Amino acid sequence: MRLDKFLSDTGCGSRKDVKKLLKQGAITVDGKMVKDGKLKVDELMDKVAYNGEELHYQKYYYYMLNKPQGVISATEDKYDETVVDLLSDADFREDIFPVGRLDKDTEGLLVLTNDGQLAHRLLSPKKHVDKEYFARISGIVTEADVKQFAEGFQLKNGEAVKPSQLFIDQLDEKLGETEIRLVIQEGKFHQVKRMFEAVDKKVVYLKRLRMGRLILDDSLDLGNYRPLTNKEYQLLDPDFEGK
Repeated sequence: MRLDKFLSDTGCGSRKDVKKLLKQGAITVDGKMVKDGKLKVDELMDKVAYNGEELHYQKYYYYMLNKPQGVISATEDKYDETVVDLLSDADFREDIFPVGRLDKDTEGLLVLTNDGQLAHRLLSPKKHVDKEYFARISGIVTEADVKQFAEGFQLKNGEAVKPSQLFIDQLDEKLGETEIRLVIQEGKFHQVKRMFEAVDKKVVYLKRLRMGRLILDDSLDLGNYRPLTNKEYQLLDPDFEGK
């Protein structure tokens, strides 16, 4: 691996930032100052240091975020704060991105990573990865709705949605509201909201609880994140052989 890429991957900044560090003589490889970013290094064997502090190479990063409302599921936006903006300076990397998306006003589980292959596996329709949501619905959800969701149906624009699992957790007939959980395996635009609009009801609050077998840590406050544990990664990856 080229030294400049190694430095960028270990959080030393962009290629432009790394070039400055090399020029300043701040980088050593096996104790020797190096200023050539094209130098090839063994990321596992060579000892690369920045101002005397050894850098440890990590190829992929995985974070669990409890996404708050008002934040965009994107890497950059001209007007709104993004989920990547919630990362600290120490954890921010230019290649980190959200796996899939949650609407701006939707809360809950979102995985941030730089592992494109994992993201592809999680989002591929062929993998049938569950996504579980909690929602508060304006309207009384009925057993007829449960059956319709289980069979699959068409949205108001004629687009078909696959069968899903709808669970009625609590009814409040006085307020005309229902608390539900919904498990889907697709990720269409505003899908949950549009599914309930199709049965003449409205989602007033939405939170993602689970993706695959990975469950949102209920001790993680809104807007906070933390690295996934090895066990959580194994739960997340639909192709992990140990499942």
